[in-house]
Amino acid sequence: MSRYDDAFANFVSLPVPSMRQLERVHDRLALADAAATAGVPVPETRPLSAVSDWTEPLLVKSRFNVLADAYLEDLGPEDVDVVKDLVHVDAAEPPERTVLRRTMRHEPIVQEFIPKDGEFVVGALYDHGTPLLTFQHEQIRGTSYTGGGGVYRKSMYDPELDAVARDLLAELDWHGLACIEYMRHARTGEYVLTEINPRLWQSLPVAVRAGADFPYAYWLQATGRGDEIVDDYEFGVGSHLLHGELGYLLSVLTEASPHVERPSVARTFMDVASSCISDPHFDYAAADDPGPFLAGVRSKLPF
Repeated sequence: MSRYDDAFANFVSLPVPSMRQLERVHDRLALADAAATAGVPVPETRPLSAVSDWTEPLLVKSRFNVLADAYLEDLGPEDVDVVKDLVHVDAAEPPERTVLRRTMRHEPIVQEFIPKDGEFVVGALYDHGTPLLTFQHEQIRGTSYTGGGGVYRKSMYDPELDAVARDLLAELDWHGLACIEYMRHARTGEYVLTEINPRLWQSLPVAVRAGADFPYAYWLQATGRGDEIVDDYEFGVGSHLLHGELGYLLSVLTEASPHVERPSVARTFMDVASSCISDPHFDYAAADDPGPFLAGVRSKLPF
C-alpha cells in the first residue's frame, strides 16, 4: 500500500507510512542512523563487510526482515522472503561470512550485544507526525530465552520510554501503525532501540485487554474519525500466548547462546506455571473455540 499509494488513494482509505518512511524502518542501517539523529540510544550497527574484529560481544542479523525488489536490486517484482535469523557470535569461532550471506540472502548487519535487564514494546498509531494512541508493555518472556516476540507481557508506562519513542517517531514524521521494540541496558538503564515493525504486532491482545484497542482506533483513523480515539489504557494488565510459552520452554531445552545464560528448566517451568495461575489471561485459548490454540501448539511441536 505504501509503494502504490497513488494508485489506491481514490478507492481505499488506509493510513500507511510513505515508501520513504517504510524504507527507513525496514532498513536497519537507515533506522540506526535515524535513531542517532533523533538522539535515541541504539546499538552500534555496521554492515558485515565492515567488521574485522570479532572479539567484542556481537550479534549478526538481517539488514532487511522483508526481502523485496524495493530494497535489493537482484530481486524481481514477484520475489519476497522474510528473514529473521539472529546469530550470537562466539568470539572463539567467528561465523563464515559467505555462509551468513547465503543463509540470509543479502548482506546482513552486525550489532554490538547489549546486556539487558528487560525488554519493552511501544505500540503507536500516528497521523502525519501526531500521536493518536500509544501503549507500552514489558515483555516478561519472549519466544526464546534469548529474546523474540513477547509471549507473556504486562502493560506499563514509563515517561522515559515514552520520550525515546516519541523522539524517534517525530524524526521519522511517522504515519500509521508502529511497533517499537526496546531493551533496557543493564548497566546504564537506558532504553536502547531494537527495531520498528510498521504493522500490528504479536502481543496486540494485551494492549486491547488493557483498553488500547488499536484495530478499532485504526478503523476510526481510516474513516476520518481520529478525533474520537481515546489515548488511555490500564497499567498492570497481563496476557499470555500459551503456545508461545511452550516455545519458550522448548528454547530452554534446545538452544544455547554465548552471551545469554540459559535459565534452569525447573525454574522456568515454575515461572510459567505460576504466572498462568496468578495472571490467567490468554490471547487465544477459549473453551468455545479451541481451534486457534490447538493449531498454535501444533506449530511449536518438533515433530
